[in-house]
Amino acid sequence: MAEAQSVGEQAATREREGWVTGTLVLFCLASAVITVVAGLIQVSFGEYSMTFVEAWQAVFNPEVIFNLNAWSAFLLGTEIPEMSTGSIVVWELRLPRVFVAIIAGATLAVSGAIFQAVTRNELASPFVLGVSSGAGFAVLATLIVFSGLSHMLPLVATVGGAVAFLTVYAIAWKGGTSPVRLVLAGVIVNMVFQSLQQGLFFFADDLGVVQTAIAWLTGSLTGTGWDEVRIAILPALLSIAIAIGGARQLNVLMLGERTARSLGMRVERTRFLLSVVAILAASVAIAVAGIVSFFGLVVPHIVRNTVGGDYRRLIVGCLFAGPALMVVADVGARLAIPGLQLPVGVVTGLVGGPYFLYLMRKQQSMGEL
Repeated sequence: MAEAQSVGEQAATREREGWVTGTLVLFCLASAVITVVAGLIQVSFGEYSMTFVEAWQAVFNPEVIFNLNAWSAFLLGTEIPEMSTGSIVVWELRLPRVFVAIIAGATLAVSGAIFQAVTRNELASPFVLGVSSGAGFAVLATLIVFSGLSHMLPLVATVGGAVAFLTVYAIAWKGGTSPVRLVLAGVIVNMVFQSLQQGLFFFADDLGVVQTAIAWLTGSLTGTGWDEVRIAILPALLSIAIAIGGARQLNVLMLGERTARSLGMRVERTRFLLSVVAILAASVAIAVAGIVSFFGLVVPHIVRNTVGGDYRRLIVGCLFAGPALMVVADVGARLAIPGLQLPVGVVTGLVGGPYFLYLMRKQQSMGEL
């Protein structure tokens, strides 16, 4: 008990200390610059021939940026006002892909960070805990079997992810849950839903739908537009806001269950509610970008190694690093092979896999944080 009180006092001291550091500010600024530069590169390429200067002038065109009717068209789907051809190409066709990458990168990074705190395990991510495969199965079923519900993909993905995680929670429950049981149950549920995803392809009779589903399963931002931004922006903002507000609870969870209870936390309730937030965040990204492998696993590690383990810094760092890495990966996917756009999930897998192996070799132990 004395030890728990000592740890609690140390945690309280850290809470009183300022969490905004120079390292965090520099990290966020660098990530923002990378996002902007990569986004400008992304909008410079497409079927409509434009020079870099012409594309960038269209991006910063004040007649679009300060036009309320234009923003109403982009965000609400109203009629697009009159503007130049270059501005229409950039703002209507190319920039939405960058915005979707920003949303997906931020929500996946935040989701992974929350799951790693909830399970106190470095290996945890939306994919490992079955959320990605559950949401993926629900979206894939919608695309192949219930195509009439395609406009409800974020809701469908959230329901699928929630069902998967509730199944994980039920399997892991034994008078309570534990980080180890949650991860093991997640691996089992993930395998089951992946098998169900493969089985769904036998019900597809349209080659175009199959190709779309395959691209979606590997994570792809090709063809995304303002429709995806509109359906993702509100749930993304909601999940991010709650994650920022719950950063202190995540810090307490990281102290261990016994210490958290001694500080008055209802551990199971808090763990479950924060998991719901992580499910919502991951489902938003999955609904608009597909299953982007390794992203929710690796990004929190990069941020943690740079700004520290305080979850107030970690969540904010993920909000900047996630979009930067996703936009850069999408640029790499688009330009890696001339004339062919790779799914962004292929790039994140090729980069994330070796990086995670590097982490495993570098650290003495892996698993519980």
